[in-house]
Amino acid sequence: MSAATLPALIQRFFTDRLCTQMEASRHTVAGYRDTFRLLIRYASARCGKPPVRLAVEDIDAELVADFLVHGEAARGNCARSRNTRLAAIRSFFRYVAMADPTWMLQCQRILAMPNKRYVRRTVTFLDAG
Repeated sequence: MSAATLPALIQRFFTDRLCTQMEASRHTVAGYRDTFRLLIRYASARCGKPPVRLAVEDIDAELVADFLVHGEAARGNCARSRNTRLAAIRSFFRYVAMADPTWMLQCQRILAMPNKRYVRRTVTFLDAG
């Protein structure tokens, strides 16, 4: 089995997995697209490579963790946005682990990353008042 390139895996993830198998809504696809646009831009800047030269091994757990911190610090994202982006990245690496098992260990490390805890607001408009 030949190792698939990162661009090929991303394309297959969006076309085969999200659109065909999961029949994801256009809003989900747009959210995942935005996450990967930001992640690829961040990875490209950090690795010093153009986006088309990035490989699966460039996007490791350390880079993903730094990307999520960058989203909170530089972009002002809250914990919920961070967790949503992490969910999109996890979904992709779950797909990568099944599509190309040579990346299983790297995928496992990313899949083990925890969500960030946040305080849930109470719903008060449903209270009898």
